[in-house]
Amino acid sequence: MKVVILCGGKGTRLQEATEGVIPKPMVEIGGHPILWHIMKLYAHFHVREFVLCLGHMGKIIKDFFLHYEVLNSDVTIQMGTPGEISYHRSHQDMDWKVTLADTGLETMTGARLARVRDYVGDTTFMLTYGDGVANIDIPCLLAFHRSHGKIATITGVEPISRFGRLTVKDRRVVAFEEKPIGDGGNRINGGFFVFEPEVFDYVSPDPSCTLEREPLERLSADGQLMMFDHHGFWACMDTYRDLLYLQKLWDEGNPPWRLWCD
Repeated sequence: MKVVILCGGKGTRLQEATEGVIPKPMVEIGGHPILWHIMKLYAHFHVREFVLCLGHMGKIIKDFFLHYEVLNSDVTIQMGTPGEISYHRSHQDMDWKVTLADTGLETMTGARLARVRDYVGDTTFMLTYGDGVANIDIPCLLAFHRSHGKIATITGVEPISRFGRLTVKDRRVVAFEEKPIGDGGNRINGGFFVFEPEVFDYVSPDPSCTLEREPLERLSADGQLMMFDHHGFWACMDTYRDLLYLQKLWDEGNPPWRLWCD
């Protein structure tokens, strides 16, 4: 099964980290781009064929994967013989297949999806964003999708509060919880979609087509959109504060989204 990852946005609210020289999916957590963390999650569940929708600074993402083997393996280079390189101590990601597709600089999410249709094919596929991590059970997500027979499944999550939660009794703070998860109320779009190929009837290569607007609204109106309820960890790296939070979790040694073994 293939995973489409939307990697083309500008990440304007994360400029403190990107500094205008790297795209948002290449911002690092623990020395690895968040895009790598997302791909490692899927690969842990044996989903290892990726279609990356590139846009803003897409050449940097291409360069990362073009040099991935050299950067993650020991190598022997025969000087004077172009192309003669031997790789040693292979890394864990040898069986990944990555398609790098330029989908436009100013293209919205629905149009990016439409423009990679030929790479996806006529089969069930997954889609997510290039800035969100979670400890989601991918096989359970897929099983849920197959159980209902609709075109689309969206993962619903409880957002993490941006502010600490106070528990007060007689004006005395009896408990303080930093960045608590929501209280089980409204769910938000956490990404981690599963789609049938009929979803391409709902999107357009027109640059203004936004997946989260008319396509998902029409799917919902047609009774073709179902929600997979995820109660575990989920976080989106939308701001510099979000990045610091994820880096803190990584530095503590047991980040909730790292389901794979090193």
